[in-house]
Amino acid sequence: MAGVGKLLKQAQKMQKQIESMQASLETQVIDVSSGGGAVQIKINGAGKFQAITLDPEFLKEDRKLVEETILNAVQEAAQKAKEKNDAEMQRISSAFQMPGMF
Repeated sequence: MAGVGKLLKQAQKMQKQIESMQASLETQVIDVSSGGGAVQIKINGAGKFQAITLDPEFLKEDRKLVEETILNAVQEAAQKAKEKNDAEMQRISSAFQMPGMF
């Protein structure tokens, strides 16, 4: 059962890499701008929103337009954070090979 021991070591190594990746993603900030810069959002790679900034002039626009623009910016920021997270997870998990499975 030497294969099981090797598999366990690989799993432990992968777990450490995932923990390191998660810590790194917490420090990476993604900037998203929408509405010609009227809405600016900062989100970290782990998907936690850091800040939202609204141009005061933009708030004078039609309420529906403001709401839609903010919603679009939030959705784009969340998507970019997810893509960043998924890419990092793919990078780590691609090195993990299960013998006889793939």
